[in-house]
Amino acid sequence: MSRIDEPDLPQREVLDVPLPFRERQVVLKELAERYRKATKGDKSRLLDEAEKLLHLNRNYLSRALRLARRNRKPAGLVRLHSRGRPPKYGMPVKQALVRVWAIMGFPAGKRLAPFMGELVLALERHGEITLSSDVRELLLAMSAATIDRLLAADRKRLEIKGRSGTRPGSLMKHGIPIRTFADWDNARPGFLEIDLVSHEGSNPNGEFCQTLDMTDVATAWTETVAVRNKAQRWVFAALKEKLAQFPFPILGLDSDNGSEFINYQLLQYCKERELTFTRSRPERKNDNCYVEQKNWAVVRKAVGYRRYDSPSQLALLNELYTNLRLYTNFFQPTQKLLRKERHGAKVRRRYDTAKTPYQRVLASDQVSTSSKDELAALFLSLNPAALQREINRLQNALIEPAVDQPFSTPPATKPRRNFSIRPSASPRA
Repeated sequence: MSRIDEPDLPQREVLDVPLPFRERQVVLKELAERYRKATKGDKSRLLDEAEKLLHLNRNYLSRALRLARRNRKPAGLVRLHSRGRPPKYGMPVKQALVRVWAIMGFPAGKRLAPFMGELVLALERHGEITLSSDVRELLLAMSAATIDRLLAADRKRLEIKGRSGTRPGSLMKHGIPIRTFADWDNARPGFLEIDLVSHEGSNPNGEFCQTLDMTDVATAWTETVAVRNKAQRWVFAALKEKLAQFPFPILGLDSDNGSEFINYQLLQYCKERELTFTRSRPERKNDNCYVEQKNWAVVRKAVGYRRYDSPSQLALLNELYTNLRLYTNFFQPTQKLLRKERHGAKVRRRYDTAKTPYQRVLASDQVSTSSKDELAALFLSLNPAALQREINRLQNALIEPAVDQPFSTPPATKPRRNFSIRPSASPRA
């Protein structure tokens, strides 16, 4: 086939400046018919010249000229539809992901992705979800970044600090050594951080419930129990009861400087059982960072910041915590900080793969085989969706107005004086 004549392209003195929109339309309209008749070599030459003149992508120009000729439309700047791959994760996969995410309590992708396989097995075992083979395969293959991307809109729709009620106990401080968060043996289960969470509802007067929060440093295994108030007798009784529920021997306790912990009774109890008893530095919450994190992630997220001060609310709190300990320890993955790397002014934190406290207990060499077998049997019997429904029921019952009287009537608060500024008197004559 003979070569065609070189097209008469509009000349421009400065080729680095793109042509105006109208002129681009004129050029593309004339090139469309010439492009149809050109040989392969001529098409390449036409595209070279048009690319320099129009400052458009070569692939875009090629397809725009073909579509203009095929559709018999003005060969202006054709708006091309994406020819990329179709979406890999369709609506059935996203619906299954949203359901699993809601059952898990809306975790981040880095916590959800490593536990997805065991979670799907547990939900299918109890008949909570039914997935096709294709949906199941895509759900299990999802990365943490993909999970966060697909759930971004749902998470945005879900987009509630408390104050400290700790009163220092100074009598026994000389007998209890200070420890910082860097002094623990993070590889061995049995060292606990303990703390109290107040439920005063922004009204610290009178008597109200407290939650005793106990967290193992190595495995993040957490036990919670509600007590009538922060008196030593209630806290000490609840502490002894909950220590027996940990699936491994307790080796040490660490608390803040509150008088509910810094007392002779607890110190003597630890000495008799050869438990290490330490305390944090005053006004340094980061010394108890492991339990402080659980104060929010477990307690506050479950019961909020309302005031709970009646016997029925105390019973509901403990019934809630009975289900919450199973849900948290068996189905809530956590990440542990491995190290920090400083690069100039920036600090980069490196975390391990997210695992549930149950998985960390199974992976520990210091936990007995019999305890691991009991936990494994309990895990197979648990339905995370049923636990979530029971927790929701108890949460709804907890926020209903109490029908019984509180433990004690808060004293009436004095009305605040009005400190508003009055208009100044007129100046003297």
